[in-house]
Amino acid sequence: MSPRTNADIAPESFLPLTPAVFHILAALADGERHGYSIMQSVATASGGHIKLGPGTLYGAIGRLLKDRLIVESEDRPEPDADDSRRHYYRLTNLGQHVFALETERLANLVKLAKATRVVRAWKPA
Repeated sequence: MSPRTNADIAPESFLPLTPAVFHILAALADGERHGYSIMQSVATASGGHIKLGPGTLYGAIGRLLKDRLIVESEDRPEPDADDSRRHYYRLTNLGQHVFALETERLANLVKLAKATRVVRAWKPA
């Protein structure tokens, strides 16, 4: 049996994403990052509401690598500006597609919720 290629995988099969995975993909959407940078990006983007611990982050990264949504980058910063222990990750084309589909799915859910009486009538305290 030959290994599956990304072309064999339906991006929709990954949906819905967990919040941690969504935030990791969002952090990588603008370019490569190493693990600690991903954790910082998620915390900043969420206003501090989401803080990925190392176990959650690297467990999710392992699954994302296995599912071929991300790859470890071979490009490295200059050695004097980098820590050789860092691993840099980037989205694959499949990862970009999955992230875009999940973003669209979530936007449609928000649109649906905003059309309800409850959300239209709700006012924050």
